[in-house]
Amino acid sequence: MAVVARSAPQIDTPERIREDRQPANAIVKLALLHAEAEETARLANLLGRSLHAAIALPVLAFLTLGFTDGISLTRATVWFAFVAVGSLAILRCYTHAIGQPFQRPALKAFAKELSPILLYAGFAWGAGAFLALPAGTNMFAATLFVAGPAIALVALLRERDAAYLFLAPSALLSAFASVLTPFAGGALTAGMIIVACGALAAAMVYSQRGRDTRPAMLTLA
Repeated sequence: MAVVARSAPQIDTPERIREDRQPANAIVKLALLHAEAEETARLANLLGRSLHAAIALPVLAFLTLGFTDGISLTRATVWFAFVAVGSLAILRCYTHAIGQPFQRPALKAFAKELSPILLYAGFAWGAGAFLALPAGTNMFAATLFVAGPAIALVALLRERDAAYLFLAPSALLSAFASVLTPFAGGALTAGMIIVACGALAAAMVYSQRGRDTRPAMLTLA
């Protein structure tokens, strides 16, 4: 009677487990390194572009004041000061982080600091609906007052979350000003501002569909 020889069962030793998992671990590490490099590049670009945003905000405020009539110098000065404070805060964050432009901790700290600054800038800009726009402002001008700077920030920063942080408070305050100041059209102008800003936000979502949409602003650890 023939005896069939059976090979001894292989025991999963720690060394064998490490050998089996080594290729998978290498792929995971490569994917993590790629994600980190991608995030670092995105945040470094955000850092560099923030300087343009800091310059653009007071320039846009100055142009707005140049096209408005019937407001006092005090109101214009107060509003311009509000906007300038936000611009200077962005510059402060920029100068602090630019010395380490490719260090992830410094870049992530910069992005987290930039978030509340942009939120403040949105409130500061929205205050201009009360301080810089005269009563009777037409619907087109009131809508452009809100949407114009938000579009400029999208173009300059190329960061969707940054535009959201700025757009939400500026649209809200401008809508209130449409009714309280009031602007021409009153509630209709307020509704138009909300609709236009909602359309702008939807366009930003659509434009980034299919891209890496991981937020670089509020959710950074």
